[in-house]
Amino acid sequence: MFAAERRQLILEMVRANGAVSLRELARVVQTSEVTVRRDVRALEAEGLLDRRHGGAVLPGGFTRESGFPQKSHLATAEKTAIADLAAGLVEEGEAIVVGAGTTTQELARRLARVPGLTVVTNSLLVAQALAHANRVEVVMTGGTLRGSNYALVGSGAEQSLQGLRVSKAFLSGSGLTAERGLSTSNMLSASVDRALVQAAAEVVVLADHTKLGTDTMFQTVPTDLITRLVTDEPPAHDDRAATELQALADQGVQIAVAGASGSPGGDQVPARQQRRDVPLPGPRRSQVPGPGLRSATVLGAEQPTPTDRPRVADMRRR
Repeated sequence: MFAAERRQLILEMVRANGAVSLRELARVVQTSEVTVRRDVRALEAEGLLDRRHGGAVLPGGFTRESGFPQKSHLATAEKTAIADLAAGLVEEGEAIVVGAGTTTQELARRLARVPGLTVVTNSLLVAQALAHANRVEVVMTGGTLRGSNYALVGSGAEQSLQGLRVSKAFLSGSGLTAERGLSTSNMLSASVDRALVQAAAEVVVLADHTKLGTDTMFQTVPTDLITRLVTDEPPAHDDRAATELQALADQGVQIAVAGASGSPGGDQVPARQQRRDVPLPGPRRSQVPGPGLRSATVLGAEQPTPTDRPRVADMRRR
């Protein structure tokens, strides 16, 4: 197939699906990912598509958001490795919040093995992954369902999180930069993520290397509120991701890097896994563990009393 034919087919696939992974493009056009990456760069230079999340998407990344079917097939090996490493940060008996996203869904599948865990989430996919975990209590927010990512958003979700206090928040997003922190393409999702952050003593961001250096429309977590980033090892040629990692570390974010050689979609720990932690220069926020949560099906069904949950402290650095 000539280059012009390949690029026309790539364009047609992206226009039909909204987003397509490099691996899938290479399979369809019957060539290597290296060749496809070169084609995608050429098409991006012409303004016909954008490179995002290990693949190609329709142009206009600041306002567009890929749906769950497209996201679930992008950077799957990287997400598996990140979830494996992030699960090791959760201890028995903790109370945590987990936001919406395909990477956090992978994390939830591994959290099913942590006894005595309480998980507060606005994601139907996270709740589904934990539905049959006998030793894990799942607490869901209220809110309005967003069909594109199966998440509960809106004022109902935000109000149900008021007064909540947990030890850690695990969040994903569409982009991460040292300048603006974590961001997403949807205003409602960003607002709920900010409410999740306010409920947690520590904030852990899960983002594969393709999101590093990418900035999208709505900021969710500024860099100074991110305690730790769990990501995968950037390819040797990806200078943008490596530069962004160093900039995040310079601002005090702890960096944990995982290998990505595990089986996509499986529960096995990758054979090659690396971890690089950069210590914080000083205390960033109170490291007070959250108290146990009362049993509930949906947050907001019961009004908490002052002894149930202390008020959320201001966690911004002073």
